[in-house]
Amino acid sequence: MHRSATTNCLILFVWFVAADKNVLIVYAHQSANSFNAAAKDAAVEVLQVQGCKVVLSDLYSMKFKAPATAEDIIGEPQNSDDFHYGHEAMVALKENKLSTDIIEEHKKVKEANIIIFQFPMYWFGLPAILKGWIDRVFTPGFAFTTEEIYSNGFFKDKKAILSFTTGSHESMFNSSGIHGDMNVTLWPIQNGILHYCGFQVLAPQIFWAPKHATAEDRKALLEVWRKRLEGLLEEKPLAFTPSDCFDGGAGFQLKESEKEKWAAEQFGPTVGHHLGKPLPPNNQLQV
Repeated sequence: MHRSATTNCLILFVWFVAADKNVLIVYAHQSANSFNAAAKDAAVEVLQVQGCKVVLSDLYSMKFKAPATAEDIIGEPQNSDDFHYGHEAMVALKENKLSTDIIEEHKKVKEANIIIFQFPMYWFGLPAILKGWIDRVFTPGFAFTTEEIYSNGFFKDKKAILSFTTGSHESMFNSSGIHGDMNVTLWPIQNGILHYCGFQVLAPQIFWAPKHATAEDRKALLEVWRKRLEGLLEEKPLAFTPSDCFDGGAGFQLKESEKEKWAAEQFGPTVGHHLGKPLPPNNQLQV
């Protein structure tokens, strides 16, 4: 009897530990031989060794539908003559009329404590299939409402991280490089999508131009990633301006009291809220 009780306690303890280690990897690359595939495989391996439950959404293998269209609504939409996707999707969510592929992804997001987005950067942004996943899966009413956004967002207890490859070298992505500052490039994704939905956004994992690297250098890049993955769940997120710093009654402008706090500072608080000052260095790249 004593042995049975001890075993039950152990099972419960393991369950509680595992419950905080649910990882969703949203993977967007067509080739199993790509560097992105290697980075994804490394994440699965390292996280599973730590006892994480890792779920993979391999978008190309799933043949995930990218366009957000009326086909996502089961049955007739409320207004087929003047179709507004966001409104119709929110209504369909409430009435259990959303496409089953969206509902399946919703379940994965709900269970995840952290989401890793693994992809190659296309045109300074996300591949179309990954952007489509966000358009369709981050449904209004599920991922956000007009009130539940940013610091008050639905996913404020979840973490998210961008892990991606670039086609160009790191030296080309700074304030004097030809591509411009990577901090600026990442702001619409990390703030405008992830933080908007409430996620605690971790510093991105950027693999700079692996196609131009030697085999030895690519291996070293993966080792850095594997090492980081060992402590990923405990990492602190990037800093964003809290929602309560904005005045909803004044067009959601930064409160005067907040502006005064930054008046004597050399930099503004974030890349997007720079207050006309120089951008804070590496605000979207480092904690």
